[in-house]
Amino acid sequence: MVLDGLAFPEGPRWRDGRLWFSDMHAHEVVALDPATGARETIVEVPRCPSGLGWLPDGTLLVVSMEDRTLMRYDGTSLSPHADLSPWATFHCNDMVVDPVGRAYVGNFGWDLHGGGAPTPATMVRVDPDGTATPAASDLMFPNGTVITPDGSTLVVGESFGARLTAFDIAEDGSLSNRRVWAQLEGGTVPDGICLDAEGAIWVAGPTTNEVVRVREGGEVLHRIPLDRGAFACMLDDAGTLYICTAHESAPDAAAAQRSGRIERVEVGVARAGCP
Repeated sequence: MVLDGLAFPEGPRWRDGRLWFSDMHAHEVVALDPATGARETIVEVPRCPSGLGWLPDGTLLVVSMEDRTLMRYDGTSLSPHADLSPWATFHCNDMVVDPVGRAYVGNFGWDLHGGGAPTPATMVRVDPDGTATPAASDLMFPNGTVITPDGSTLVVGESFGARLTAFDIAEDGSLSNRRVWAQLEGGTVPDGICLDAEGAIWVAGPTTNEVVRVREGGEVLHRIPLDRGAFACMLDDAGTLYICTAHESAPDAAAAQRSGRIERVEVGVARAGCP
């Protein structure tokens, strides 16, 4: 365990020797130095931060969940980058940002904690200039997302489809050739995901209290059991897997309990692609 006492850690990213993540229900983006345990609050996001990424000039992009907006933080001020509300039918969540600054953002689709009926959602693409367009529809809770190192393939976890779904990425960022990359068995609900240098994907499983390493086609290569839900994961450049865990995900309960942790396991294969 690297850090505890968090409300609900999500959206981990490895950048410049630090692990960045959103403490969603504490309303802040945090950067952690795993070597020293030093943590820095980068910016407060009042309407709940989730997915993180960067534009080529180093500007931080943050998903603001409740107002369905992609925000940008230049180191001084937080401002809107794109309005996602025309396509997001409930709170926005995770995203991936490619090397040229295109962001692909998912959303719940329905009021998950309020008892709404499951509804397919649309993933939105936001170009570097802030122009937003629908990228893919009929996704069952599009969540953690990765892009392969060659930039040709995007894979998104459909949490309530129990699958990882792949698309080809065109030069203009549009998605096509939808297919199942891996159907997950045993009750695994894919939340956050990350890609490794051998082409496998680590999947955080919040309902089964584990992270699993999966090959294209669905073969499970490795399982790491945990004592609480795993909601996201991220590899560093040396093969350490960082895992965002918590006993509770409902906003009020998570903020009250503060059972969130950043945990780590040495897995021996480094990160690849985006994020």
